[in-house]
Amino acid sequence: QVRLVESGGGLVQAGDSLRLSCAAASGRTFRLYGWFRQAPGKEREFVAAINYNIGGTTYADSVKGRFTVSKDNAKNTVYLQMNSLKTEDTAVYFCASTSRYDYSASDERGYDYWGQGTQVTVSS
Repeated sequence: QVRLVESGGGLVQAGDSLRLSCAAASGRTFRLYGWFRQAPGKEREFVAAINYNIGGTTYADSVKGRFTVSKDNAKNTVYLQMNSLKTEDTAVYFCASTSRYDYSASDERGYDYWGQGTQVTVSS
């Protein structure tokens, strides 16, 4: 069973930055990595995704220009750099991965493996 390990969450103030990391415990890599988040009382939503092989990225409109998803091939790790954080970014952030092609990058149904989630709390 593939296990994705996330790290980097925490409590910050509005305007601050955080960087989340995601990697498979085995070191295995996948075609596509996505970041999703779930705020209290809300459904999980897409944040960003990166094609690990070609580096193409896509973002939700709510984070475009503030968040950047990237990868480090040497470390088999994917990152989510979050700048200019807002209180509405408060959520549990999940990393997901897949090698399938049957759904768009923003559709969680296309992801096979999920991390345990990391809490990001942004205070005003």
